[in-house]
Amino acid sequence: MGYEDVIIRSYNAQKDRARVEDLERRCEVGPAERGFLFTDTLGDPICRIKNSPVYNMLVAELGDQLVGVTQGSIKLVTVHKPPKNLARVGYILGLRVAPLYRRRGIGFRLVIKLEDWFIANAVDYAYMATEKDNEASFKLFVDKLSYVKFRTAAILVNPVSHQMSRISSKFEFEKLEVEEAESLYRKFMSSTEFFPNDIGNILRNKLSLGTWVAYPRGESWGATFPSSWAMLSVWNSGELFKLRLGNAPSSCLMYTQSSQLMEKLFPCFKLPAIPDFWQPFGFYFVYGVYREGPLSGKLVRTLCRLVHNMASKSKDCKAIVTEVGGSDTLRHHIPHWKFLSCPQDLWCIKALKNEDRNSLLEMIKSPPTIALFVDPREV
Repeated sequence: MGYEDVIIRSYNAQKDRARVEDLERRCEVGPAERGFLFTDTLGDPICRIKNSPVYNMLVAELGDQLVGVTQGSIKLVTVHKPPKNLARVGYILGLRVAPLYRRRGIGFRLVIKLEDWFIANAVDYAYMATEKDNEASFKLFVDKLSYVKFRTAAILVNPVSHQMSRISSKFEFEKLEVEEAESLYRKFMSSTEFFPNDIGNILRNKLSLGTWVAYPRGESWGATFPSSWAMLSVWNSGELFKLRLGNAPSSCLMYTQSSQLMEKLFPCFKLPAIPDFWQPFGFYFVYGVYREGPLSGKLVRTLCRLVHNMASKSKDCKAIVTEVGGSDTLRHHIPHWKFLSCPQDLWCIKALKNEDRNSLLEMIKSPPTIALFVDPREV
């Protein structure tokens, strides 16, 4: 049986669930030199896309073997493409090919089939994200499928410690009602690249733990805005799927074990320990970070500490993840550990309609907006 006999079709939960989960367990995510991440979808392979407005999963089948899978979601977002500055985009994620069947064109065929589905659903642009050093992914999408580099983001990861972070008494916090949060996001971030038009659905989702603002003590939150303020929202990704680190350098394992020992032996020093990422763990994703005023950087950092303290009370939340634009100075105010983070997450894009190809060239040439809105449903 040759690879021309591979069948690409839509995912069938009853027939494919167990086989897709097995494929996920056998496939690693991330560069080998930093260790692989394995995904546990908790019995629901479509968990990462099912909260999107429109979604689809495709599988590749060779005989009785399931040898590949990919997922896609569709939404309306802000894209600076005059005159309307809105576009229907399709996001490609979760492309996996079984180790024994790689470099045989299966991933290529899965993406082409997913693009066909995008086109049938009137999508203007398809896009994907990958680490800059992921050579196989870059060759597939850029060299073979004609995607172009669009934006660079930074994924910031902060481990969750059992110790509570100190919260400054100089600032006050407020948890916003969903309606107020949506209004603020539309007022201040609707022009941000890839801002989702259905932001209200995200904020109302049960996985969204809430939106908080911080401002200087003594000032009020109400009819007028404080002299400085910051806002962010939190998404509980750990309710959807778990991650586990594998094949990490021995130095990382030794550092983790020694940091945990130091935390137990000398709690008075308040030394942060690295969680055990070798066991399945969940994480919080911080999204929609916005700030204004001279003290806004400190307010963002303080809000992140508030999120850390929330996470430390969770049973299996071992990390807090944020993604910001590559040139966004927000990264300097968001607590993170450099060796756990990814400074260059590459976003690549492709126009699926002939009339949009010239617009795409203009978009690529134009300087990126400092901020970049990362949809928590696509993490």
